[in-house]
Amino acid sequence: MNKALDENDFAGGRSSARKRDWRKAMSDNVALALLVYTALQIFVTVHAMKQGSSSIMPYLALVVLVAGIIPACRWFERRWIGLSDEEAAEIGLKPAFRRDQLLLWALAIGLPFALTTFFNIIFA
Repeated sequence: MNKALDENDFAGGRSSARKRDWRKAMSDNVALALLVYTALQIFVTVHAMKQGSSSIMPYLALVVLVAGIIPACRWFERRWIGLSDEEAAEIGLKPAFRRDQLLLWALAIGLPFALTTFFNIIFA
């Protein structure tokens, strides 16, 4: 059974000892984080509007999205995209990658709630 699994890995051109490309991994994280952030921002904003928040709040949230989160995500991606092919597969970059990944996801998940709370306080 193990032999069959190993043969399938090599038949598809994949190696079980495949090296990770930090550039691609960060790019994938940034793309997914932007989607999650946008979905959360819409959900949280619509929920706040149902509770009687100001009608200008969604527009302010979108301005913050464009003005803040996209450049921040590009900054994360730019830090990793400039790596050479050898550097992109270097296992020693894993701690730095994890740090950036955690910060990126903390922003993507936490910022919609923080912004909505902030705007609710201002417009209350």
